[in-house]
Amino acid sequence: MLPAHMHISVATDCIKFKKHMVTASYISKEMQSLDAAAREKGVIIINEIGVDPGIDHLSAKKVIDSIISEGGELKDFETFTGGLVAPESDDNPWNYKFTWNPRNVVLAGQGGAVKFIQEGTYKYIPYHKMFRRTEIIDIDGFGKFEGYANRDSLKYRKVYDLENISTMFRGTLRRPGFCRAWDAFVQLGVTDDSYTIRNSKDLTFRSFINLFLPYNPHDSVELKFRHYLSIAHDEIELFEKYEWLDLFKEIPVELENASPAKILQKILMRKWSLADDDKDMIVMWHKFIYTKGGKEFEKHSSMGVKGDDQTYTAMAKTVGLPVGITAKMILNGTIIEPGVHIPIKKSIYNPILRELEEYGIRFIEKDIT
Repeated sequence: MLPAHMHISVATDCIKFKKHMVTASYISKEMQSLDAAAREKGVIIINEIGVDPGIDHLSAKKVIDSIISEGGELKDFETFTGGLVAPESDDNPWNYKFTWNPRNVVLAGQGGAVKFIQEGTYKYIPYHKMFRRTEIIDIDGFGKFEGYANRDSLKYRKVYDLENISTMFRGTLRRPGFCRAWDAFVQLGVTDDSYTIRNSKDLTFRSFINLFLPYNPHDSVELKFRHYLSIAHDEIELFEKYEWLDLFKEIPVELENASPAKILQKILMRKWSLADDDKDMIVMWHKFIYTKGGKEFEKHSSMGVKGDDQTYTAMAKTVGLPVGITAKMILNGTIIEPGVHIPIKKSIYNPILRELEEYGIRFIEKDIT
């Protein structure tokens, strides 16, 4: 439950006192550097065992290993995951509600260019272009989504033992239209968390947005917003998303020394928080293209799970269950190899996937013809 930047301190103490450790967070270079010390002390440290990263590794590696064991060679691998609101609780024009840390949603994509490889060409997307470089994905039983690139996909070529693969792409799913609308916040600069706004406590939502727009005492905030972001007057559904958030209303911010990102988070939490009886949904989708016997094949693997309510969410299930199952496997001696790991070995992913199925978390594989 600790923030990721504290995990290294915990891991160091775990090694010192010979205690095993399980975390859902991404493995960092600092964490990986503890591998030798963990092995020496006989300590097992499992990282990236939540939903994404976590269940994505388990399910993708199972298919990849199966393809390779049957004589196939992977050419392309794409994987997308989305934490979304379930259709029956989807009651807003953004088709989205917070199911995870709101701060992480506001700051998503910041921290360097996204990196991936596509058809043998290295590709890089800077933050200010990330939400306009999307692809539409149709997932059986769940409908259409748009996917945008997520972090550094390149490092997983080595992790998955696919260093010669021509396409490796990891992404995040949202409903169509979300990314175009979110891009406006990026272009305005209101997702910036690097500085604080003087007198932020005295601002309203309307005056906050106006801070980032060109000065023109004769035009309304709404009109300047449209012009600055090139939103045409016939883009009614797009502009309604911002109006629905009350961006242009005189609602007090009431946050002292707040960054733009912190103020935006408050604005969003008023409308994007799950109600008590709302249900969330996790959707995951993998695409594999491979050759075998001189022919090319395509396979999809997908998973969707809904939460029960605001407390027993799909996010809580898909992050918490793999962590708990992994801890149990360490305790009962199923996982015995010391060191710093992520869950990509057959001895780890097979039993975890089998147990996850008992909780309704299962993948459907489909050969595409």
